[in-house]
Amino acid sequence: MSEALITLAVLACPVGMGLMMLFMMRSNRNASNSDSQAPDATDAEITRLRAEIDQLRAAQTDAGRRGGEPR
Repeated sequence: MSEALITLAVLACPVGMGLMMLFMMRSNRNASNSDSQAPDATDAEITRLRAEIDQLRAAQTDAGRRGGEPR
């Protein structure tokens, strides 16, 4: 009886890991399908983020010229 419990405990880890990998692969496959359905929203977000980066760089450059480096 104790050997069966030890065997069950030893097999629980790899079986659990295999199941987690399977579920993660399934969720990644579903996420990649949903990402490809909305390229316009993604492009708009990228454009917005690039504009924000440009604004932050300009503000940092301006602060550096005035002598007050923001931290």
